[in-house]
Amino acid sequence: MHVLILGTRGVPSKHSGFETFAQDFALFLRSRDHEVTVYCQGSKEEMAREDTWNGIRRVILPAGDGSVGTMVFDWKSIRHSLRENGVVLTLGYNTGIFNLLYRVVGKPNIMNMDGIEWVREKWSRPARMWFWFNEWAGARVAHHLVADHPEIARHLSRHTASDKITVIPYGADPVTAAPLGLIQKYDLRSDAYYLLIARPEPENSILEIVRAYSLRRRGMPLVVLGNYQPNGTRYQKMVLEAAGPEILFLGAIFDRDIVKALRFYARGYFHGHRVGGTNPSLVESLAAGNAVIAHDNRFTRWVAGEGARYFRSCEDVDALLNSLNADPKQLVAMREASRTRYRESFTQDKILTAYEELLLQFEPAVSSTQPVPYVPQKAKSAASS
Repeated sequence: MHVLILGTRGVPSKHSGFETFAQDFALFLRSRDHEVTVYCQGSKEEMAREDTWNGIRRVILPAGDGSVGTMVFDWKSIRHSLRENGVVLTLGYNTGIFNLLYRVVGKPNIMNMDGIEWVREKWSRPARMWFWFNEWAGARVAHHLVADHPEIARHLSRHTASDKITVIPYGADPVTAAPLGLIQKYDLRSDAYYLLIARPEPENSILEIVRAYSLRRRGMPLVVLGNYQPNGTRYQKMVLEAAGPEILFLGAIFDRDIVKALRFYARGYFHGHRVGGTNPSLVESLAAGNAVIAHDNRFTRWVAGEGARYFRSCEDVDALLNSLNADPKQLVAMREASRTRYRESFTQDKILTAYEELLLQFEPAVSSTQPVPYVPQKAKSAASS
């Protein structure tokens, strides 16, 4: 099978989320002897070209930066992929209307619909309207949809038939050990700090967590990963102003080994995301056996399970921290619950195999070596298998 992966900045991954998934899935497919092409976004000054990275074909297309550059890149990627034999995996629906071209030529396109982007507070009204329109368009024109969470599948069923949607969450590799030196260079000790990893956006509850943590001395730092600048956005400034002396901002770290070590040795992990589906960062924390303290909503409860602790306010966070400090034995049960939930639903091999099996259902329609008529099949949810 030849798989064409569109919708990310490309490989190797220099970001989190879809870029990391694209890299992991591409390498997985190559290990299973499939051909893989990943479309990569270049600068406006670059020439369009192709090369190979770890056996994966890269098609690098010049497009520039920003939202306009992303739209140009998506358009060029789709136009190029129309000339290729293979099944398309589109990651994200932000330019979903462009995928109508695949319908016109009858080329199967599987689209991971990501989260409900148009509800995020950071977007202007015109941007939200654009995202809503492309969610609607992508759900209708794609041949099949992947939802990373049952609630996302339920949301998408208002746009299309439910049997056109397969639930496959994100996966992660287990973290069972990490070099202690990777955290010691930040003057951190094992089991002596809490961790928060999230983009500095209001719907991630960072301000609420930082304010709650800063209400009183905790005896250990809260380590915050992300880009927080004194001259940054209004929200970044609010977080920095609310931070007490025990809040440690390490910046945005994309070195996967360092992030894994920070997770592995953390006393607990804060996850404040209020919107979206299965968040990769939360899954990675389950894989590291973190004691999870998460915002109480329908998305995080399904992912983290009943063994996590949940909050809705600053007061809740303060009370949870006081309780864990008074009775640290709770952390042992929380960590074991995270590992159990991870093994149940989020092991990397299970998730990537589910994607492979789904794409193989569409492969005969486009294969040059197997001209067998395509017969759609109802795919089952990987999360329930």
